[in-house]
Amino acid sequence: MNAPRLCEGRVVVITGAGRGLGRAHALAYAAEGARVVVNDLGVGLDGTPDDAPAPDSPAARVADEIRTAGGEAIAHGGDIATTEGATSLIRTALDTYGRLDTLVNNAGFLRDRMLVNLDEDDWDAVVRVHLKGHFLPLKHAAAHWRAEAKAGRTPVARVVNTSSGAGLLGSVGQGNYSAAKAGIVALTLVAAAELQRYGIQVNAIAPAARTRMTESTFAETMAAPGVGFDAMAPENVSPLVVWLGSAASTGVTGRVFETEAGRITVMQGWHPGPTTDKGTRWTPTEAGEAALKLLAEAKEPRPVYGT
Repeated sequence: MNAPRLCEGRVVVITGAGRGLGRAHALAYAAEGARVVVNDLGVGLDGTPDDAPAPDSPAARVADEIRTAGGEAIAHGGDIATTEGATSLIRTALDTYGRLDTLVNNAGFLRDRMLVNLDEDDWDAVVRVHLKGHFLPLKHAAAHWRAEAKAGRTPVARVVNTSSGAGLLGSVGQGNYSAAKAGIVALTLVAAAELQRYGIQVNAIAPAARTRMTESTFAETMAAPGVGFDAMAPENVSPLVVWLGSAASTGVTGRVFETEAGRITVMQGWHPGPTTDKGTRWTPTEAGEAALKLLAEAKEPRPVYGT
């Protein structure tokens, strides 16, 4: 007798699911019994529009792939960094399948520049798709789930946000991306605290995998020595994302997980280090002397990526 599938009957919305990590997540959820709304705007690596017609869009291809394998999926091509697109995304799940159980925020693109060369438009575009593109679907999904809870139908709702090591440590040449990904971590913590009362759990991942955004970084990393699998394949990240989006993750919220290859790490975030208290106001010279003493006792920070 086959074991029950982890997400049997759940309805899962995934943004940026036409390629890379999002596609891997969509296929993994479908394999575990979920009905999937595959969102993808169909843009290039830098966010400029692709020319593929709607029937052959990245979202449509992934939805077709799921249906061909015997699953249920529908494509959505809206811009989730707009109120109209985010509302439509959540409405598509509800109108098509009658429910919503899990939201995976994954959409994003890159416009890398050193800070002195970073245009305002490149800053705005990247922060918009990553940070606003997380906020709006989360807002509209949470509004639905809160209404359900207030009507006495408390959901088993899950949100999985996508941050990055760049958001945790910073990354040279990626000031816009790093800032947006750090903002996603803070948004995750706030949402987890605010929404838990309504049956909503919110967590984040900081994945490392070979996608369009990282193919040059991980081009040479194929198989883990002695293991025989592609260590940087996006499919390695998806099992944790599926578990976090399932009912099996009950009690886990407000957490950030770093994941790549076969490794999963719970990230601890900011914790107080050495401290001192004079009990009254410092002079600038005294404050500087105290800071230097504390820094001598503190752990060295992990280096920024690219340094």
